[in-house]
Amino acid sequence: MFSKIWTKKYTENYSNNIEKLREILEDADAVVIGAGSGLSTSAGLTYSGERFEKYFSDFIEKYNIPDMYSGGFYPYETLEEYWAWWSRHIYYNRYVDIPKPVYKNLLDLVKDKDYFVITTNVDHCFQRSGFDKNRLFYMQGDYGLWQCSEPCHQKTYDNEIQVKEMVKRQKDLKIPSDLIPYCPVCKKPMTMNLRCDNTFVQDEGWYEAKNRYDDFINKHKYSKVVYFELGVGANTPVWIKYPFWNMTMINKDATYVCINYGETMAPDEIKSQSICIDGDIGDVILSII
Repeated sequence: MFSKIWTKKYTENYSNNIEKLREILEDADAVVIGAGSGLSTSAGLTYSGERFEKYFSDFIEKYNIPDMYSGGFYPYETLEEYWAWWSRHIYYNRYVDIPKPVYKNLLDLVKDKDYFVITTNVDHCFQRSGFDKNRLFYMQGDYGLWQCSEPCHQKTYDNEIQVKEMVKRQKDLKIPSDLIPYCPVCKKPMTMNLRCDNTFVQDEGWYEAKNRYDDFINKHKYSKVVYFELGVGANTPVWIKYPFWNMTMINKDATYVCINYGETMAPDEIKSQSICIDGDIGDVILSII
């Protein structure tokens, strides 16, 4: 698809890149933000290290879980243990304050532009930071939603009240049995609305958001548009990175921007239309605004 991948280091022409990016954003007709986990990491929502040890020391001690991501796949023996983990995981990544104002700073950068966000993040940080919910497409799900584990129907359910009660009442790494959530239709256990296999529920709201995103992309297909990629790694490039490259390649007025810590890249075919900055996303945004 692309002949050669071009990488550019953070230390190369950093000041020039910042100034160029500032000018391009000011002149843009539209901005499409594509966000991955690196953006939330920059905002302080880290899944390992000190933060993980602070909130999950008891799980680490009993189950030898190395990080939050791994904890979601641990084969807990009971639903009481499963939901003790997940309620705490959801609470500290979805319902507590975001540690750093990276998302709010990003909003300050684009709030006066015609923008749209597509993200694989499931922590709801965009909407919590004031982004217009009608300009957001959470394609991989939301920590704040449950679904039937079967699933017997294509609907999701808000979980904030139940999750906070689980966190409040859990003891010895278990929640009370009466708090285990079951599907209101088929009575099987509920699960997270996260895209991990073919049971992921794409409900009415998901399709409405996708349609709004598709309409925005089509509207600006040949506009002076910035494809603003933030914290997207190479593990799942098909959702954001590759589409951004392709859309840049077919539009001579488009600019592809890649900001990430330790992982910035663009293909040779769009090198002249690309700005790659290797660095902390929060620091880079502060340098622009």
